[in-house]
Amino acid sequence: MYSVEPKELELRKRHGFLLGGIAPRPIAFVSTISKDGVNNLAPFSFFNAFGANPPTIAFSPARRGRDNTTKDTYQNLLDTGECVVHAVTFDIVEQMNLASSEFAADVDEFLKAGFTPLDSHLVKPKRVKESPFHMECKLIDMVEMGGGAGSGNFAICEVIKYHISEDIMTDGHIDPYKIDLVGRNGGNYYTRANGDALFEIAKPGLSIGMGYDKLPDYIKKSDVYTANDLGKIAMQVELPPLEEVKTRIGQIELLDAEPEMFDRHARLGDYEMMLKIALSLHKKGDSRKIFFERTAKLALDFDDLDFALDVVVYTGNEF
Repeated sequence: MYSVEPKELELRKRHGFLLGGIAPRPIAFVSTISKDGVNNLAPFSFFNAFGANPPTIAFSPARRGRDNTTKDTYQNLLDTGECVVHAVTFDIVEQMNLASSEFAADVDEFLKAGFTPLDSHLVKPKRVKESPFHMECKLIDMVEMGGGAGSGNFAICEVIKYHISEDIMTDGHIDPYKIDLVGRNGGNYYTRANGDALFEIAKPGLSIGMGYDKLPDYIKKSDVYTANDLGKIAMQVELPPLEEVKTRIGQIELLDAEPEMFDRHARLGDYEMMLKIALSLHKKGDSRKIFFERTAKLALDFDDLDFALDVVVYTGNEF
């Protein structure tokens, strides 16, 4: 691995490694108002949530790397102690990018970027109508992480009111497919959190999984199972008992199979037929363990854990 201490790097390189390796990052699209009443809008990708009681978020209107100056958002927060933080969705990402331009402090970014201002309920800064999720916030503290160019300013805020478009909700929750969020990567890259980019992983329940260290060697030493496959298996409390597995698999009807049939059904994603073929070939003397491991892996890919674990245990007993 390439290893280096940040102090050995120029500022641009330090910054680039942070942005490239900590990604995608949520984007805080922050509206503030100056003490003279000028609206300001700016995006910040050093941003996240840090607690729910009270609801607490933080973002960093950092010092500019090129000249060590501070941003209008930073000064407005110090002057007024208020902001509204919005979600950035795919529908407004280009307008958001426009708002990130270095306009003068007396320029209204709502007007420049084509956003519609809405009155907030509890704070003075305006809300962005085009964003489906708004958080009215009070500044709790501004923690300065240093006075040099590129230094962070940790704006810690309490959320005092949510505004959520009903169009992005399903059963009272924000639906990730409907909100269509955008995240920030390094360089000019962004990530769209929608479509195939979204996937689900069930959280560990109250039952504690067996853990990676308890997996039999025949599973851990497989050349077919990936680290994610092993994680899924290790999440289970225990493997199914061998005798029960033999009973279930013994009920599968065999057929007159040829090896080329296996790949055909693998392409179709039909892991149940793959197992029938693997068992039939095994009965005829074709002892290729990989047929069974590929079958189990495909079942794992489809999150059919019961089926996959039966095949995994059966394979460990037979080979």
